[in-house]
Amino acid sequence: MATEQGARRVLIGLIVLSIALVLWVFSPFFEAFFLAAVLAGALYGLHQWLTRHVRGKSGLSAGIICLGVILAVLAPLASLTAFLISEITKGVTFITDIVEKRGLEGLVAYVPGPFKEHAGNLLERFQTRSAGLWQTLQEQLTTRGSTAAQTVGGVVATTGTVVFQTVMMLIAFYFLLVQGRQLVAWMESVSPLKRGQTTELLMEFRKVTKSVLVSTIATAGVQAVAALVGYLITGVPVPIFFAAVTFFFALIPAVGAAVVCVAAALLLLATGHPIAAIVLAAWGIIVVGLSDNVVKPLLARRGMHMHGAIVFFSLLGGLAVFGAIGLLLGPLIVAFFLAVLRIYERDYGRPSARPGDPATPPRNQPTVAEGEEFEPAGVHSDEHLLDNPRH
Repeated sequence: MATEQGARRVLIGLIVLSIALVLWVFSPFFEAFFLAAVLAGALYGLHQWLTRHVRGKSGLSAGIICLGVILAVLAPLASLTAFLISEITKGVTFITDIVEKRGLEGLVAYVPGPFKEHAGNLLERFQTRSAGLWQTLQEQLTTRGSTAAQTVGGVVATTGTVVFQTVMMLIAFYFLLVQGRQLVAWMESVSPLKRGQTTELLMEFRKVTKSVLVSTIATAGVQAVAALVGYLITGVPVPIFFAAVTFFFALIPAVGAAVVCVAAALLLLATGHPIAAIVLAAWGIIVVGLSDNVVKPLLARRGMHMHGAIVFFSLLGGLAVFGAIGLLLGPLIVAFFLAVLRIYERDYGRPSARPGDPATPPRNQPTVAEGEEFEPAGVHSDEHLLDNPRH
């Protein structure tokens, strides 16, 4: 007959196995669920306010917020992505058709005026000195149609994956808004931690994610304004459009806002404005590009209560280890570490006492009079996480 201790160990092993299996099953949706949790934590206060104004209809409030997220963020990004894919596809098709019909000489006719003569001379020298290589290159260019089609197909497939993950994220986001209160209560009830500690860790999660999101959007705005100044000074056509594109590219960590400035500089160079192109490229790389590493940590540290250097390295380290999502995971990992240490020191730390001294309550731990209910410090504040009903 199994002993109590043996049964307990087996049960713990089964719990660990079930957790591993659940993580394995949901691993394809990790980024979608993580972003949904981030948005739910950051926008739950808005959800509460809106629910009160729609007569307590939580589902309607969550639906309005999801629609707002789509219109404010996802729709412009999807439109910009579709526009870029369309233009790249048209450019590849145009170049392929010109080379097939007229050869590389036909492309020279489309080179901007200041560079047309140089392009013609380079092409003539190339044809004279390496006729065989020229023929091979021309054949390769004329057969790139299928490769370009495959590339476009891969881009379309990737876009489909992104759309699918986005839909999963929106579904999870909706249910986290509607059922967030019950979820937090359940996590508090099954957590092996003391009462209130799980909620405090979730509050830290909400605080950090909200700070990172706000700092990311604010930094993108600062970079867009700085880039707009450069566009106006150097005479870039349609500067407002380029500033808007800069804002959205600034939200993509792997790309950054400086890419748009460099692209605009190349446009100026192609239209015969080399000095303006050099100035704009330098402005984009030095001012616009590096401002992200300065402004974002300064804005993020206000809500994290961490030193600016720690925030800076957590952002860069998270980006290097986890990719774009590391901008959220990096600060969250550091904040989780600091929160666990703070909770342990507060709830289990003891001041040094001499033998014979009366027992002293833990540091920073409020004393509880007989008949009063104990509430961990730091859990109650003006900003509740998902309105935990257990408090």
